[in-house]
Amino acid sequence: MEQSAQFLLTLGGILLLGLLTTTIAHRTILPRVTLLLIFGALIGHEGLDMIPVQFSDYYELIAELTLLMVGFLLGGKLTFESLRQSAREVFWISLIAALLTTVLVAVLLVWAGLSMDIAILLGCIASATAPTAILDVVTEMKIDNKFSKTLLSIVAIDDLWALILFALGLSLVRTLNGGGADMDFFAEAGWEIIGAIGVGLLIGLPGALLTGRAKPGQPILTEALGLVLLCGGIALWAEVSYLIAAMTMGIVIANLAKHHDSPFHEIENIESPLMVIFFVLAGATLDFAAIQTIGLAGSMFVIGRTAGKYFGSAIGSIFGHAAPTTRRWMGLALLPQAGVPIGMALVAANQFPQHGPALLSIVISTTVLFDIIGPILTRFALKRSNKPIL
Repeated sequence: MEQSAQFLLTLGGILLLGLLTTTIAHRTILPRVTLLLIFGALIGHEGLDMIPVQFSDYYELIAELTLLMVGFLLGGKLTFESLRQSAREVFWISLIAALLTTVLVAVLLVWAGLSMDIAILLGCIASATAPTAILDVVTEMKIDNKFSKTLLSIVAIDDLWALILFALGLSLVRTLNGGGADMDFFAEAGWEIIGAIGVGLLIGLPGALLTGRAKPGQPILTEALGLVLLCGGIALWAEVSYLIAAMTMGIVIANLAKHHDSPFHEIENIESPLMVIFFVLAGATLDFAAIQTIGLAGSMFVIGRTAGKYFGSAIGSIFGHAAPTTRRWMGLALLPQAGVPIGMALVAANQFPQHGPALLSIVISTTVLFDIIGPILTRFALKRSNKPIL
């Protein structure tokens, strides 16, 4: 009984905090994401230790639910109409930013004295971004312009490039160590991507046809949430990327469900409180002491990733014929980096145990930094995107 009371009190406090942080964020330079992460760190196990064990036990489930909804909402932004207007710039910016980030981080880490193996793996890991944090900042600021739409479209396919680069990086490192190309891992990576797209189509096609019928023109919450959970459950069971699966489903429904007036509004209503819980719990797991151990290699990772995203976006903007505003500010908006890199580092550490400690220490310490500072730069870039370049 006491545990239930503590659980409910904590849950209610976290949700009310979401309202407070939104108010504070509007009056400071700090976005809601950063404030929630800091608050989570303060009440987490390394702070006041006020979060019940039950919350920590459910963190992975809450993270998966949140990312599923984020993927669904991001997929909904990729309509044929929006892609006709920005497909070229989205493709070039996302691709070159990912590639240049990988190369710069790897080169700087080799210069800092790390082995070629570790440098390649960390370079590939650096290409990933944090869709949840970026979507929350865009939603919080309520900026709906060409820049914000392009940003969300880029974020929607960023994990796809990251998965491909990571698969190539693992195979290259195995080859350099005399193991030959890891075709099994290529097959696994291909299945994770192609299988995820298949799951998204499997749920999205009938979903586009059947939803929005009980309440004409607008799907009810039960329908929207049921689709997302069904898609996520099948993706996890099939061991494919549930984020890509949810995005694919969102793309299908957004483009094919012509009888819907607002197919994604219902998910937005439940996604917002989950975001609050997710970021507070994410903050509670942050290890700020890790920043103290960042060292030269960690510093090179931060510099390389920042420069790669910034200049990669600028170069991609030239190839994609993007507006000057996009060329100048998109790189800063893409800097948030959350849990995906840690997952990649764990996979790499399992494949190459001899490099595990170095990989994990650098990724964890830099992720903490990008978790806190990244959303601030995203917010700054979004603000600047609303101002004309003189």
